[in-house]
Amino acid sequence: MKDLYIVGAGGFGREVAWLVERINSQKLTWNLKGFIDDDTSLHGTYEDDYLVIGGCDNFADNSEEIWVVCAIGSSRIRKKIIDRLQKIPNIHFATLIDPTVQYSNRVKIEEGTIICAGTVITVDVTIGKHVIINLNCTLGHDDIIGNFATIYPGANISGNVIVGEGAELGTGMQIIQGKSIGQGSIVGAGAVVIQDMLAKCTAVGNPAKPIKFYE
Repeated sequence: MKDLYIVGAGGFGREVAWLVERINSQKLTWNLKGFIDDDTSLHGTYEDDYLVIGGCDNFADNSEEIWVVCAIGSSRIRKKIIDRLQKIPNIHFATLIDPTVQYSNRVKIEEGTIICAGTVITVDVTIGKHVIINLNCTLGHDDIIGNFATIYPGANISGNVIVGEGAELGTGMQIIQGKSIGQGSIVGAGAVVIQDMLAKCTAVGNPAKPIKFYE
């Protein structure tokens, strides 16, 4: 088995620990060593029986080959953490896919991505690096999901949709076929996207409309 550390000891981190347990119940794959979190108040404590070992600086003194997955929901923060960890040569990034996920052999999934239980991904879909796809999502044919995107539970994405790098798609939102979400944009929970969304905006409602733009 490969030694695995989960970065982020919050609620989603505990869900990812459960995901690892579910993978191991099908085939022993990961030796989950515990959590890594930069919140020093958590160091030495346990989350669901797994030790919070320390912060990301702990990896600097480790010369063994290790595997890491980042369970931080915020796309922006997750990218900052991965940018730090990529500088450490002995770290590899795990890809975790729940055993219940349904996807064809024509789906491409890059390293560091987490796909949670109940999700369905159809055909000719490309999913980038360090993406989070949460519980019970659907992705249609020919979708392209950019690096560091976060898709929250119950999101439904129709075919031929492009989701830009670092975009965040809220719980229960929907995107109709052929639309695009710009880099770094946020689509609110329950929104229905029927037009392209520009980069770096927050959009809410049915139909979804931008309410804020930012640098």
